[in-house]
Amino acid sequence: MPVITAIEKQPRRQRANVILDGGYTLSLRLDVITLARLAVGLELPADRRAELEAEDQRLGAMEAALKLVAIGPRSEHDLRERLQGRRGFRREAVDHAVGRMRELGYLNDAAFARYYVEARGASPRSKRALAFELSRKGIDKRHAETALESHSDADAAYEASQRRLRALRDCDRQTFERRLGSFLAGRGFGYGIARTTIARCWQELHGDAAVDWAI
Repeated sequence: MPVITAIEKQPRRQRANVILDGGYTLSLRLDVITLARLAVGLELPADRRAELEAEDQRLGAMEAALKLVAIGPRSEHDLRERLQGRRGFRREAVDHAVGRMRELGYLNDAAFARYYVEARGASPRSKRALAFELSRKGIDKRHAETALESHSDADAAYEASQRRLRALRDCDRQTFERRLGSFLAGRGFGYGIARTTIARCWQELHGDAAVDWAI
């Protein structure tokens, strides 16, 4: 049965290499090594090694998950992608970490959807665009629809336009319509909302309600 021949701490990391006779090396967190009471001369059968590796993964995924949710709200899909896709944790460890984050109240897709829509108010866009962004973050349609219930495309388009008017103030009418229309289209607003918004903005700037649609 394999026996531990050395335990060597990895430079600048809270991990160590557990070296077994026969050349097998196991990289583990220091806290896992301490809790398991590993020491030189201890036998370490294959099933015990598998348990230690699984525990190492679980603790690592939990630590990473806590750091990620501390930065800001995240969807479950985003957290899974970062832990498994980017950090390389095993599926079982990721499932455990995600489950614990949910139990602790750090992970809630409905709350995340509301937060995301509110945060996007700083850069207004259409309901359709927001729904698409939420779907890419793994938010299901029910949560997205609830978060977007009070969203007004007319208000959002007007608010977004206010941030462009200074740069368009001196443009002729055709250029004004084209540039503001292109800007609104890029934020997902449809033809009708864009046309009404452009007419309103031009009238407020120039007192001329007769706007030619020339985008």
